Amino acid sequence: MAYLQPRSELRTHSVENQSGPLEGLNAFENDIVLKEAVRRGGASWAEANLTSLGAKIYDPTWMERAELANRVTPELKRFDRFGRRVDTVEFHPAYHDIIGMAFQHDLHALAARDSRRGAHVARSAAELMFAQLECGVLCPIDITYGVIPMLRMHQPDLAEQWVPLMLSQDYDPRPIPHWEKTGVTIAFTSTEKQGGSDIRRNSTFATPVGEPGPGREYLIRGHKWFCSAAGADVIFVVAQAEKGPSCFLVPRWLPDGSRNPIQLERLKEKMGNRSNASTELEFENTHGWMVGEEGRGIPTVMEFMRHTRLGCGFIPAGIMRMALTQSIHHTRHRSAFQRRLVDQPLMRNVLADLAIESEAATTLMMRVAESFDAHAQDPHERAFGRISVAVGKYWINKRVVPFVHECMDTHGGAGYIEESPIARYFRESPLNGIWEGPGNVISLDILRAFRREPESGEAFFAELNRVKGESAPLDAEIRDLAQRVRDSELSDLTARHLAERMAIALQASLLLRHAPEAVSDAFLRTRLCREGGTCFGALPADIKFDAILERALPE
Repeated sequence: MAYLQPRSELRTHSVENQSGPLEGLNAFENDIVLKEAVRRGGASWAEANLTSLGAKIYDPTWMERAELANRVTPELKRFDRFGRRVDTVEFHPAYHDIIGMAFQHDLHALAARDSRRGAHVARSAAELMFAQLECGVLCPIDITYGVIPMLRMHQPDLAEQWVPLMLSQDYDPRPIPHWEKTGVTIAFTSTEKQGGSDIRRNSTFATPVGEPGPGREYLIRGHKWFCSAAGADVIFVVAQAEKGPSCFLVPRWLPDGSRNPIQLERLKEKMGNRSNASTELEFENTHGWMVGEEGRGIPTVMEFMRHTRLGCGFIPAGIMRMALTQSIHHTRHRSAFQRRLVDQPLMRNVLADLAIESEAATTLMMRVAESFDAHAQDPHERAFGRISVAVGKYWINKRVVPFVHECMDTHGGAGYIEESPIARYFRESPLNGIWEGPGNVISLDILRAFRREPESGEAFFAELNRVKGESAPLDAEIRDLAQRVRDSELSDLTARHLAERMAIALQASLLLRHAPEAVSDAFLRTRLCREGGTCFGALPADIKFDAILERALPE
């Protein structure tokens, strides 16, 4: 959008040729790719909510709150003034404002509340936009999104008790018993010092109070090295039981009105995601209620992670979109050597290359969201979603860090200054590649799907073959991928390379179906056929730069 540059007279010079802040842009209305995907996915009915949310993303008031929530970080309060343990987290009011706004727009529960086609698409579009404003609050938002269907599937009696509070659009930050609140937030903890992603090595142990089994009360004892969203009202916990890893809901308050003994030891000093309180904690005879069968914690938690991994793909896609938008805005309003930066050929090459990558990320993840909408009725779509969410989560997180770095580069030194939003997002960008399974875990999970759930592989290749005959290089890539999957032993050593090739092939096929020729041709030539270089900004000279940039952000 147009920006009027004020001239500011200082003692020695006038301030000029500065791009100024990007304000007033509607993140939905000005995102052609996202709007097309929302309509394609059957979520046109949600456009009023998405437009309303989109108006807040680049609103200066909300942008200031996002900055405050990350600059004035959460504080751990272990004791009250009388010396009693309270184990609470205190946030800056801006954090509460932001997460309250997310609840208002139903980011946490839309897909669980609305049975219309496109509910997951609508929620995912909202998350992609919200990530352009603030990512820390999306941790408890995504945990809620994942816990609701997991509870409904594995423990309906607990779902009946808890889900109505989880569905509430009233964010209630008060540290009081959940039955006195209008809505609750949820935390998740599995990781322990000695185990990490290896849940079977967890030493935290749960012992039944009476009869063991699903929905029954247990006492939990042990430590957790990383608990996300530590200020939440209830924690979803993975712990050992007699029959093996099991899942539990652990509320902060017990039915008799007393505090559940959950001891917060310290808050993590993270590189980014600083608005979100992540903690180490101790359970000592802490009460929890089992979710699902004892010893079946890994399948139970994987149902939860199937949803949270979707968020771990959409958040980096949103970060890409934010960084690209900031870069295009900056280069349109700053000049060098008598020309706007955006009019200089090499800068146009960089921006167009970034725009292609951002569109490919958005298009891939929105297709995965479509499969989540259809998975209950269509086994083929469920199988496709199971493998494609891992493919998207893996690859987009491998691309987002160099992507944001390149966007920082378009700003020059100003992009490296903390006052720039790019700096905060650069620190944020590696996180979702680690959460819910780092790169090795995710790529090996893709191999596991081929080995143990062959219907997932079949659904994936069926999706690719929807464009069979439209691109000879893509046809050849699909044939070679399918041959490798069929004939090889799928060595663990090849997992990352296979995940990368699958992601690029899927993006290529989706862009062929849905993007203008200028975008799909550039993607196929550079990502699949390897024309040009390996860094952003090395597109061949005959690429249609003007069409790509105008699609990315109309001037």
